[in-house]
Amino acid sequence: MEKLTVLPPDINHHWSAIAPLLTIRNEEEYDRAIERLNALIDEIGTNEQHPLYNLLDTLGTLIEAYEAEYYSIPNCGGSDALAYLMEEHGLSSSDLSEISTAEKIEAILNNEKSLTLIQIQQLAQYFKVKPQVFLD
Repeated sequence: MEKLTVLPPDINHHWSAIAPLLTIRNEEEYDRAIERLNALIDEIGTNEQHPLYNLLDTLGTLIEAYEAEYYSIPNCGGSDALAYLMEEHGLSSSDLSEISTAEKIEAILNNEKSLTLIQIQQLAQYFKVKPQVFLD
């Protein structure tokens, strides 16, 4: 009977090169992972055929897991989540002009208007969070 090899024999060599890219145990590693993810997104975009697409996908999953553990946002409405994220990033309503006018952002923050589906998608991409964060 043929013996199955679970791992390739040269995995130690390859893992020592890859492990730093896929390890997030503290803020410094988290920051580096975010920089790598942004660089991969710039290079790859949404091209699932790109040879590094699986790395982008895996790194995104690891970042998401780290954020869920250390940066969880309590259950709140979309406007509350938006206010929180804007404060954390030091943004004003006018800084989100690619998503909507400053007046409309203010109306959303004051619960006078609701976020549209398109705005939710744009905000999720802008802040690199799941769209569900902005759902009431």
